[in-house]
Amino acid sequence: MNASPQTHFDVIVIGAGAVAENVADRIVQGGFTAVVVESELVGGDCSYWACMPSKTLIRSGMALRAAKRVGGAKQAVSGELDVAAVLARRNSFTHDWDDQSQVDWLDSAGIALVRGHGRLSGVKEVTVTASDGARTVLSATHAVVVCTGSDPMLPDIDGLKDAQPWTPRDATSAQTAPASLAIIGGGVVGVEMATAYVSFGTKVTLLSRSGLLQGQEDFAGELVAASLTELGVDIRIASPTKVEATADGFAITIDGEVLQAEKLLVSTGRVPRTSDIGLEVVGLTPGDWIDVDDTMKARGSDWLYAAGDVNHRALLTHQGKYQARAVGDVIVARALGNDVDDAPWGAHVATADHEAVPQVTFSEPEVASVGLTSKAARDAGYEIRVVDYELGHVAGASVQADGYTGTARMVVDEKRKVLLGVTFVGQDVSEMLQAATVAIVGEVPIDRLWHAVPAYPTMNEIWLRLLETYGRPGA
Repeated sequence: MNASPQTHFDVIVIGAGAVAENVADRIVQGGFTAVVVESELVGGDCSYWACMPSKTLIRSGMALRAAKRVGGAKQAVSGELDVAAVLARRNSFTHDWDDQSQVDWLDSAGIALVRGHGRLSGVKEVTVTASDGARTVLSATHAVVVCTGSDPMLPDIDGLKDAQPWTPRDATSAQTAPASLAIIGGGVVGVEMATAYVSFGTKVTLLSRSGLLQGQEDFAGELVAASLTELGVDIRIASPTKVEATADGFAITIDGEVLQAEKLLVSTGRVPRTSDIGLEVVGLTPGDWIDVDDTMKARGSDWLYAAGDVNHRALLTHQGKYQARAVGDVIVARALGNDVDDAPWGAHVATADHEAVPQVTFSEPEVASVGLTSKAARDAGYEIRVVDYELGHVAGASVQADGYTGTARMVVDEKRKVLLGVTFVGQDVSEMLQAATVAIVGEVPIDRLWHAVPAYPTMNEIWLRLLETYGRPGA
């Protein structure tokens, strides 16, 4: 299904990534018609260039190192990582960048597809320009939803743009590992790609102007930096001033020193993919993030919605899919004339975007967090207490790895006695995050959490230790 002969639908969705797919699916499940418009691969960045391929690249090295931390297993482990096999496994996850399986899913779900670049061209109208220049004008009865995502941002460094460095897409789709890789940016993408490529035997230099994983708890960046350094990553707190392409790769000037690298990855943030989608039709500025209310409706419009990265609320696939469910359902409700449940935590809003966002950085070690950091909570005016506990002191952690190191923190709202934020840093902590997310979203009181008994000996015993450190109310 490469094109739909139909041109009028109840809802038009610009984009066909994970967020767009979820919007369209909720529309169709609600009894209405939907079409997605896509100029690249159906499934979008998450399927082909971000979430899935990046985590696949990281996993093999993590699994090998985890095995080497367990007596009995480490004696059986021989040889180094098979990089070619890792890359082949990654290729299998992306189906060699063929989207037929996801096109088939659209078809099975009753969602129409029009391939090409979609641009708002009137009220509830989108003009699609195909690769051959052919144009199709689509119209909608109820709404248009923008799910175009975001693009990498190139910082203003002399010569950088002309040098044509790697973007995150290049790093996650590479078919060979370079001998050396310089990474500009110490955020999630930079840290994750450093974790992957150092596992491949690549000489990695990570350049960050203000430390790693800013925006997380301080100890997260510190523990990840120590671990990456131990693996061989050269971490420098510095900002390049000039970049040049050379016959052998790149020359990066840092504080007067010139660093040579075969490849250069830039991962310094994102910009909205809105520069050429016709935002001026609704009085918005092309190239800007789309400001929305909690039902994802663009402010100032009664028919335009935006979900996912493009609204800049929480640039994470799972949050975008969460928004997609809300926006799909609210469009259906409004189309049917039903009541809209737009109170906080209602069926038609994305309340969790504000202070209950979960996130995992698949670094060495993993960083799993949800809610507010201690700094963010203080900045928001909460009266808090911070409780830390070393994960290595938990019996379940010692079973997982000899000499386990890691830290857990919970941030408590002292007035309401509920959790505002939780952060785990350590091997395999990502699978513990959902319990923390439930506690925060559900506003479970501290005294009730004492009755959520963790099984022994598992790493979840960290909850008991955090509570014991905090002290039982009334005790």
